[in-house]
Amino acid sequence: GQTNLKSPQDIQVYVINTNFTLRWKYTGNDTNVTFSAEYRWFEDFNVGGTEWKELPGCQDVTHKECDFSSAITEYYDEYHLRVRTERREEVSPWSSIFEMTPYDIAQIGPPGIELQSIDGVIKIKVSPPEANRVRKMWIDDLSFKYSLVIWENSSNAKFRNQSIFPTDIIDDLAPDTTYCLKVQATYPLESKEGLFSPIHCVKTTRKAVNVLFCATNVSIFALNMKFHLHWNNQYKQYVSYNVQYLRGYLKKLYDDYSVKWLNVPGCENITETQCNFSSIITTVSGTFYLRVQAMNEYNKSCLSNEVKVVPLVTNEIGPPGVKLDIGDDVLLHIQIYPPGGSESEVMRDHYDLSYRILYWDNSSNNEEEIQMKEIKQTIGTISDLTPSTLYCVKVQAFSIVYNKSSGFSKEECIQTPGDKILPLIILATFVTALVAVLLVAAPLVFILYQVYNKIKYVFFPSCQPPLNIEGFGGQLFNSPYRSTAEEPIENCSIIETIITEDLNQIDFKDTKHSKQSSRDSGNYSNDDDTSGSKASEETLEKEII
Repeated sequence: GQTNLKSPQDIQVYVINTNFTLRWKYTGNDTNVTFSAEYRWFEDFNVGGTEWKELPGCQDVTHKECDFSSAITEYYDEYHLRVRTERREEVSPWSSIFEMTPYDIAQIGPPGIELQSIDGVIKIKVSPPEANRVRKMWIDDLSFKYSLVIWENSSNAKFRNQSIFPTDIIDDLAPDTTYCLKVQATYPLESKEGLFSPIHCVKTTRKAVNVLFCATNVSIFALNMKFHLHWNNQYKQYVSYNVQYLRGYLKKLYDDYSVKWLNVPGCENITETQCNFSSIITTVSGTFYLRVQAMNEYNKSCLSNEVKVVPLVTNEIGPPGVKLDIGDDVLLHIQIYPPGGSESEVMRDHYDLSYRILYWDNSSNNEEEIQMKEIKQTIGTISDLTPSTLYCVKVQAFSIVYNKSSGFSKEECIQTPGDKILPLIILATFVTALVAVLLVAAPLVFILYQVYNKIKYVFFPSCQPPLNIEGFGGQLFNSPYRSTAEEPIENCSIIETIITEDLNQIDFKDTKHSKQSSRDSGNYSNDDDTSGSKASEETLEKEII
């Protein structure tokens, strides 16, 4: 039972597409040895697995590898493998067990390529890694993407990498130059990269003479899901154009798509250098290719370069609409209308738009006073506004998902209403001041009125003194400084009882004299008046004595 044969070591399995190769190392010095392998299959995740079986293609082999592709039929199940050394009847212990799930360790094989050099470009046709194979590791050939590496066949070669379709054209090449290239297939769903194809080399030809009537500088202008194609025309004679489009998925197929281009409705046989092709954008998840076919007066045609359209990526977002209103709650209400108007549901449903609101006091020229607010809804409110102030607002739409933003909308301004409390305060202040003035002025007016009455009563009585007091006082206090012209006054007669009869007579005479004097008209001299006064005084003095 003992043996000197060593067991194989470092067991490895290499899987390329559905080709399986088992490799190992042997460190023994023995000669004339062979190797045999066994496997067991854990079908449908069977924990115990099946019994060990001889591995087809790996029995009594003399090399340190074998191909066992025919033995593996299920690529998602688990397999165990082991190897031993044999010499006649003598065998070594089994090696360590190698465990594998074929799909997990499989590599993508190199794709097949066909090249054609024509008119200064290289046409390439790529076939999938398992083309024409019945059993396939990679079920969906359409999931493959292809990467090209191309370089000039020279000592100072510069490598150029680009993605290509199964049928594609490689342009921007120097004429009469040998180029070498290789292609790699990748499987994005599983993040797998395949092996490069063998290197192929081909020499380019010279490009045909540039046709003047060809459309050049073909470009796309797209705003709010309205798509326009523009191009330039260098030809001075008559030329007409047909705008053609191709759905992107056709380029992913391995068939020839050159006959599947279609004319854009409304852009056939036109002479303008622009075309509205919005009608063909029937889905936002697809890809479209466009080109312009020019036709001169001799019915010769020329095709422009192709341009690619990915609707949601190519399209640009326009500014939204804005309407302002100030409600009874003294809040600024901002109604936002999504870009494209009410009919553009694509803009709202697919871009997941947000809105950036800028607002400021229009009386301020300081940019730092501009405030910003971001919202998801189409209705926003702004509080903490200053009464009787003009506020201006502009809004920008943006999409975080597509990293796009629109220009700002046109500025809209609105005046906030005045403060309702201020008029009440002014009215209350006025009423309070009025009441205070009345409370202070009324007593003052009353006091002034009383003082006025007293002064008037004392210095300007409303009634003259009695007649006897008037005459007596007139002679006694007559003064040359008083005015000689006096207005006539009402004469009053007061009869009083005088004890002395002689005095009554004197009084009576004086009274007559006074009346006589009063009846004299107008002006009289001061000398007459003075002499009369002196005579009266002398008469009165004699009578008293």
